[in-house]
Amino acid sequence: MLNIEELKFDEKGLIPAIVVDAVTKKVLTLSYMNRESLKITMEKNLTCFYSRSRNELWLKGETSGNYQHVVSITADCDKDALVVMVEKDGPACHTGAETCFNDTVYENEALHEFSLQGLVKLIEGRKIEKTEGSYTTYLFEKGIDKILKKVGEECTEVIIAAKADDKKETVYEIADLAYHTLVLMIQMGISLEDIHKELASRHVIDKKVKQEKMT
Repeated sequence: MLNIEELKFDEKGLIPAIVVDAVTKKVLTLSYMNRESLKITMEKNLTCFYSRSRNELWLKGETSGNYQHVVSITADCDKDALVVMVEKDGPACHTGAETCFNDTVYENEALHEFSLQGLVKLIEGRKIEKTEGSYTTYLFEKGIDKILKKVGEECTEVIIAAKADDKKETVYEIADLAYHTLVLMIQMGISLEDIHKELASRHVIDKKVKQEKMT
């Protein structure tokens, strides 16, 4: 593990820190740290930066409540830049947006990467815009009972496919179940981050149980 003194700060004593959401893997912001703010970040497990415009330290979330809890800090191969993985309490941008990087400059549609976050955005859009002819919009219009019925049906289809030991069909049905579960989540106001936090808490519990069994 690197010592702070091994990092290469610039002539002003600063090092760029790229903050990334540990859940969505989205880049949240690009800020700067000096040795003092980095030490505070590591001590408090909360991001602390150096403001170049105000020439002072600032603890992210101190006034807004949108703290960023540090998961890990990694230096690049030249040791002159950092990636800070965080779990955030709220929007990262001062505008209220989830990330400071929102304005697309260029996007190669042919290589556009699929992501659960992107699918969630698409489903959310179908709920808000009520796109005519959209199956997703249809589900939202029918309401929770219809959505729950579909989730139940897809659960059954997964079981049938898996019982038949049909891997290809099981993958297909799990994808259907995942999609309908996302629709249910959005209907109920549940985010991917909510699920991530719940699974993370269970991971800690599972680790403790394993340790207890070993002693």
